[in-house]
Amino acid sequence: MIQHHHIGEEPISLDASALGDYWPGIQLYYPPVKYAPSLGIYEDMDQASARMKKHAHFTNAHTLIFDLEDGCRQKEMSRELLRKELPQLRKINERVTIAIRANSFRTDEYEEDMKLVRDMGEYIDVVMLAKAGEAYGAAEVRDLSSFLISINPNITIQPIIEHPKSLKIAPELMQYNTVKHVVFGIHDFSKAMGIHITPENWIEELFYFINQLLFEARIAGKGVIGGVETLIGSNIMPEKFLEPHDVRRWLDLHGDNESRIVYKHACKEAAMGLTGKQVIHPGHIHLCKTAYTPSPTEIAQKVNILKAAIEADALLGGAIKFEGEMLDPPMFGKALQTLLRAHALRALKTSDMEFALHVLQLLPAQVVRQNWPYGVLL
Repeated sequence: MIQHHHIGEEPISLDASALGDYWPGIQLYYPPVKYAPSLGIYEDMDQASARMKKHAHFTNAHTLIFDLEDGCRQKEMSRELLRKELPQLRKINERVTIAIRANSFRTDEYEEDMKLVRDMGEYIDVVMLAKAGEAYGAAEVRDLSSFLISINPNITIQPIIEHPKSLKIAPELMQYNTVKHVVFGIHDFSKAMGIHITPENWIEELFYFINQLLFEARIAGKGVIGGVETLIGSNIMPEKFLEPHDVRRWLDLHGDNESRIVYKHACKEAAMGLTGKQVIHPGHIHLCKTAYTPSPTEIAQKVNILKAAIEADALLGGAIKFEGEMLDPPMFGKALQTLLRAHALRALKTSDMEFALHVLQLLPAQVVRQNWPYGVLL
């Protein structure tokens, strides 16, 4: 538990580690061995290795998902490629989170995946468990947790909720410390429910179930990773665009319909408080990043709100007028959440981070927990 200072006590220094790990953010599905439609064949080892050096080493995604499950046909060869390439990838791109999407629990392919995880444990950050809990319930996560602790205690598990059975036991799947975030597998889930979803409107079509999962995750202090989009556009937005108005202008002038839909979905998910989103096309990484990450202008505004609240001694009670709006403690909490969200997505500069920690020190532990359930010490 973080201790908060009272009048007459020295402030206790906090550091960013008290806020928990970085979030999954924008997760790019990366097929280890890919089918080449132009050639009508799968890559060989050298081609797959060259593609990884060209693209994976320099990705701007927060997380790379190496899919060994549904999106992978050449499973054995893919595992062999990862054994060869993961050490170099970790060396070259230290910031990217490396996730392995494993096959369903206790299948033959799952056992092979676990051999890979055991051998490459020091280069893996996350194991994503496909179809989590469908066969054996929450015991799957318990068993995988104890296996990972013996290999690398820092590896976390992201259970993929792909069936109503899994959604029903979501609180049990989330009870383990190894689970920080869960994934909503929209395509398998809708198939299991017999719901026809569309690439344009799947959020509305699955809205009830997304909210159910978000509700359980919030109680458990866990994050939820949003749905993977199937739409693939042709235009890629330049990375210099960070502000919402710049993004909208680019979409109006240069964006295709697919990009507009993906951006709209990402904005909606971010507003719902999701902690990550999966994409299958590199062109969607920056587009979704801008939707999920508070912009520099938004961060500056939230800092000013909190400074005004502190100046008026209204942080714990009272109201202020700010830019024509009446704000009180719940709004200050939301302003603080924006800063902490930016930090969790690696987008908060040091001075703003120090200010956010200063605000946290002024708040009672209970209020901190209300605003930020993801911290390791809260």
